[in-house]
Amino acid sequence: MRVLVINPGSTSTRLAVYEDGEAVVSREFQHDKAEIARFRRVMDQFDYRMEAAALFLAEAGVDMASLDAVAGRGGLLRPIPGGVYTVSDAMIDDLSSRRFGEHACNLGAAMARRLARQAGVPAFIVDPVVTDELADEARFTGLPEIRRRSLFHALSQRGAARTAAARLGVTYERADFIVCHMGGGISIGAHRHGRVVEVVNALDGEGPFSPERTGGLPLIPVLEMIERGERTPAEIRRAVLREGGLFAHLGTNDLREVVRRMEDGDGRAASIFQALAYWVSRYASSLAPALADAAGQVRVAAVVLTGGLARSGLLVNEIKRMTGYLGPVEVVTGDEEMAALAAGALRVLRGEEAAREYGHFE
Repeated sequence: MRVLVINPGSTSTRLAVYEDGEAVVSREFQHDKAEIARFRRVMDQFDYRMEAAALFLAEAGVDMASLDAVAGRGGLLRPIPGGVYTVSDAMIDDLSSRRFGEHACNLGAAMARRLARQAGVPAFIVDPVVTDELADEARFTGLPEIRRRSLFHALSQRGAARTAAARLGVTYERADFIVCHMGGGISIGAHRHGRVVEVVNALDGEGPFSPERTGGLPLIPVLEMIERGERTPAEIRRAVLREGGLFAHLGTNDLREVVRRMEDGDGRAASIFQALAYWVSRYASSLAPALADAAGQVRVAAVVLTGGLARSGLLVNEIKRMTGYLGPVEVVTGDEEMAALAAGALRVLRGEEAAREYGHFE
């Protein structure tokens, strides 16, 4: 079975064709930031991105009649359980209107549907970032007005957990995992028998610092900084999401550069690197209570590390040292998002999973 996969990012569009779960051809288009900036809204980029898709299909010689499905990256929709969803009019309406937010990933469903219609096959999205399966107790904060949200790298995390489960000879839906997606942002999830019941939400300023994000900050010092006029709320937001972490400390968001400086004897770089490993480990360990059974036992099939930072053997070894007591540590460094999109579509095509329907939400 052949699945065309589409993953639009802020300045890139990745496409691939998978045959029975294996990539047979793929390409990543890098888009000039100035070119992207000329579009007022994300959805205005649709025709521009479709030109890249058409070029990929032509150069790769993909016969649309050979496809069985098209899977696109899910966007900012209303909170929904994870799984595979058929692209619907209601979904496109919410993405196009920016009802729940705007990001390049909003293009994935629309592009998938256009190409699926050309091929006469179904279009799906899989495990969007808004996947929400939080346990009720995980939603509360100390202020009734603020409830925690579930926003995380759901596609990457679930794909990596399924890969780790297959390696270990266990079923993802019958085991427990702690999964750390470590990229420009870092999110961590507690996967309990196929449901992500707790997350460390990278987009709301939670968790460890990352190459570009601050992670959790002590609230009172942040408020005092604003009161003293040292930073505006807008500047704080920018630091939290794009200018924090390794970049704020060392002027680079490239972990490879940090390691090079360490090897050259840079003590500051070594300290920040060690802190990164510590905070990832600390937050991963903090999710253990979400996986405790009625008798108080925590049985983690694996701590799974994925994302770009998981390619650093030095970082992985430090995290293993600090989290190994939870269970074996599995490293998954393939292109999990693309593979997970294809795998989700295949599960539906093979009758292993039913596609969900996304309806209008009032």
